[in-house]
Amino acid sequence: MDERAARTPAAEYRIEDLAHHSGATVRTIRAYQDRGLLPKPERRGRSNVYGDAHLTRLRQIADLLDRGYTLASIKELLEAWDAGRGLGGVLGLVAEVHGPWTDEKADRITRAELDAAFGGAPDEDAVREALELGVLECVPGRDDEFLVPSPQELSVAAELYAAGVPLSAIAGHLRELRGQVEHIAHRFLEFTTEHVFARYLEHRPPTDADASEAAALVRRLRPLAQQTVDAELARAMRTFAARHLQQHLVPEGPRVEEDTTRQVALPAATIRAVQQLVGPGNTSAFIAAAAEREVRTRTLDALMPTPNNCGQVEQTG
Repeated sequence: MDERAARTPAAEYRIEDLAHHSGATVRTIRAYQDRGLLPKPERRGRSNVYGDAHLTRLRQIADLLDRGYTLASIKELLEAWDAGRGLGGVLGLVAEVHGPWTDEKADRITRAELDAAFGGAPDEDAVREALELGVLECVPGRDDEFLVPSPQELSVAAELYAAGVPLSAIAGHLRELRGQVEHIAHRFLEFTTEHVFARYLEHRPPTDADASEAAALVRRLRPLAQQTVDAELARAMRTFAARHLQQHLVPEGPRVEEDTTRQVALPAATIRAVQQLVGPGNTSAFIAAAAEREVRTRTLDALMPTPNNCGQVEQTG
């Protein structure tokens, strides 16, 4: 043993000192002790004495809380640690799940640049809503600058605004889209948990080896959700954009349904003639009735006997 280390006394803390060094409050430390998350201190006369092991444990708890673990889950992990099972694989898996799910890098934007991108006039309500949605985040100590987690998302909003979409409509659309995308993400996680990760969840917490293998799978599967959504969105946009163009942007005027899947564009002159005959409010009904009558007439004509060139009647069928 290093003689210098042997001469160095172990650190000792009163609960107030432990709180100062760990960043936790005295009340929190006592609550962790009551829940079994923190070992009991050593009793010295009328004082409780804490050591470096307590400080390390508090920092572990704080790190796991930051990663989204509940206190109940943390207790299971720490009990596994105390029983001799390492946390390295588990923490590696947690780090992989909490890692970035996109290659996009966050950026910053000044308030002047933000105002310029959205018409030049300050809009406090729009900024407040963007902060609520997480499109913008405050920069501590800076009132004239914002963090932009997704510059791409902000750029889309600016383009929509420039095209004439009100900011309130953009925010409402984002809220609706976010709910739908969160549903997709939830279903993807359920799907992969059932068919891929279920075998790693047999032990709570998983073994180091299982956690490391699961972390590697997360790295492999990470891009699949976005790739699938991108492909399906492209397919849907290709299908529905064509229909939308046909229904709303073709300039020939009103159209009537030919069947459940196709529509027919009528010449504008025909539409005007029908409107003059029956009035604008009855145009569609008149065209539909006329088409139906023509179809019935042609059906009857096909069933009637027709004379040949010599004046004799030929029987059809």
